[in-house]
Amino acid sequence: MHRTIAILLLALCPSLFAQKAKKAATPPPTKPPLEAVDITKLPEGATQLDLFLLMGQSNMKGRGVMPEEPKRDPRIVMMHLKDDQWYLARHPLHLTGDAKTFQGHDNAGVGPGLAFAEAIAAANPKLAIGLVPCAVGGSSIKLWQKDAKLYEEGLRRAKLAMQTTVPVKARIRGVIWLQGEANANPQELPQHTERLRAMIEALRADLALPELPFIACTIGEMKPEPLLTNLKAMNEIQLALPKSVPHTACVDARDLKTHIGDAVHFDTAAQNEIGKRFAAKLLELLSQK
Repeated sequence: MHRTIAILLLALCPSLFAQKAKKAATPPPTKPPLEAVDITKLPEGATQLDLFLLMGQSNMKGRGVMPEEPKRDPRIVMMHLKDDQWYLARHPLHLTGDAKTFQGHDNAGVGPGLAFAEAIAAANPKLAIGLVPCAVGGSSIKLWQKDAKLYEEGLRRAKLAMQTTVPVKARIRGVIWLQGEANANPQELPQHTERLRAMIEALRADLALPELPFIACTIGEMKPEPLLTNLKAMNEIQLALPKSVPHTACVDARDLKTHIGDAVHFDTAAQNEIGKRFAAKLLELLSQK
């Protein structure tokens, strides 16, 4: 009986099963462990360490397929999400698994952070880059408001990054932000401009960096209507950010349409391009100071 029903469902609802098949799982990270670094010393050839916060939801965290060989550039390091220690940066930057075994990892993959760091490092051969991943998949901007859970955790990690790098006189040089899908609905879109502004102002005040560069990025416009209308409205808010909040910019990624199979998460190629665009915007902001 059950088998008959299953066969009927397959015959009557092929589109439903095809939809589920389109969803792609991010392959697990391979080749542990992470390679620890002494953050109190600059890598050979570097004269400055700049820190960057990576904030937002799953597209900042990344779901792109990772390269077979992990990257090991001594000039680019990351603060691990699990133990707050510093390691050579590699995908996934938002690794939740143990640094030695990767046990406890989730679906994190390639996001824009490493391509961003590589582009910044290429523009200044004497610069080392410290990435502080903070993104959480599916997170609403309400969780990134002052006193809310993700804001306070991001602030804690930012302050810890500054404390641990005092010996090399590191500085926080910017925030990159990729978020919006969770709030792209008629109920929350009207509050998003103010929530985004409030978050930026609070972060700058709490870090005592009133001109801290903040760069947003548009979310993917890959869903059909009626969802597409809401995604477009969110992107108009993001693109308008530099007009109302000084020392901000927004990467326009609306032309990027390749995803991992779910019409939500950018694939590796798109994420690497977004990372490069983040870097270009940051360099542009810094050149204006």
